[in-house]
Amino acid sequence: MGNLTKGDLLRSRIPLALAAVAVLALAVSACGSSSKKSSTGSSSSTSAPTSAGGTINGAGSTFAAPIYQQWGNALRSQGVTVNYQPVGSGAGVAQFAARTVDFGASDPALAPADLKTIKKGQPVQIPTAFGAITVAYNLSGVKAGLKLDGKAIADIFLGKVKSWSSPEIASLNPGIKLPSQSITVIHRSDESGTTKGFTSFLAAHSPQWKSQVGSDKTVKWPTGTGAKGNDGVAGAIKQQAGAVGYVEQAYALQNKFTTASVKNRAGRYVAPALGSTTAAGNGIKVPADLGISIIDSPNPAAYPIASQTFVIVYKDSCKAGVAPATARALSRFVSFALGAGQNVLGQLEYAKLPAPILAKAKAAAGTLTCNGQPLGAG
Repeated sequence: MGNLTKGDLLRSRIPLALAAVAVLALAVSACGSSSKKSSTGSSSSTSAPTSAGGTINGAGSTFAAPIYQQWGNALRSQGVTVNYQPVGSGAGVAQFAARTVDFGASDPALAPADLKTIKKGQPVQIPTAFGAITVAYNLSGVKAGLKLDGKAIADIFLGKVKSWSSPEIASLNPGIKLPSQSITVIHRSDESGTTKGFTSFLAAHSPQWKSQVGSDKTVKWPTGTGAKGNDGVAGAIKQQAGAVGYVEQAYALQNKFTTASVKNRAGRYVAPALGSTTAAGNGIKVPADLGISIIDSPNPAAYPIASQTFVIVYKDSCKAGVAPATARALSRFVSFALGAGQNVLGQLEYAKLPAPILAKAKAAAGTLTCNGQPLGAG
């Protein structure tokens, strides 16, 4: 087969991971919503189950979909089946609140508006990984990554910068011959945590973006074409010469996109990579509810458009209507995510949680119960 580079190996894994996510999404559709009874038909009991096997259904972040597919593959040998539907962070939180899935997955932390919709019990948000949100583009002849700062990216997505050879881009890239090709902006059309992270970065560096567009899981885009999910945006970029969009790094690798180096708060242009994504989470303050954000990190080594992702579960899943066997399987999933699962994140270019954050995530996982009895996660 010849000599394969690390990038070749990564790209060979990613399409398989993303394809399997689609299979998992179909499995969720086939299974329907979570039952309040176990697979044997017995109702929720007053004690925690002793077996960790079972099936859990989740939905949410497309950013994290390759991670949960990979972890699901590993847990299958331990008797836990993970059905995950990558529908976007907003839809994932909504499905969790409606109790049509056992866990939600979101990139931004739960907002006060989200908490008002979750009425079945007390939610616990547990960070699981970090990843880079890349500015990916399809520009023939420009092999090396462009340098872009927050203002230039905002002006592109505001529709103010319409050509790749515009002075605003050219001034940041002396020595690079830029084509006069028109820019086609691609953005998310669904409610997305990736959008929340990306627009938060733009709002921090462009007063016009902050006042006219703002930051949220969905915004009123000034220009461009919408596509659903990270995979949809990646597909649209790939099909349109001159296109630019924002996608998680796994999707950029899968499509062999060229990605921009972005100026961080320390004034350095940093490329999206495992090390620079990890650096974005070092030294951040962790609130009591673990609702961290690593966007626009002050760390000089950090890639500035990096994001965390969370699994959302009920503190007492059984009281929220989850069957005891399913609650135990959920606990096993969370325990794996914060244990052995951390060691495989780098295979898809996601970053581990820094030790201080991981310790607090494990402590939160240790509080999970079924009808008041500890489940032993973490």
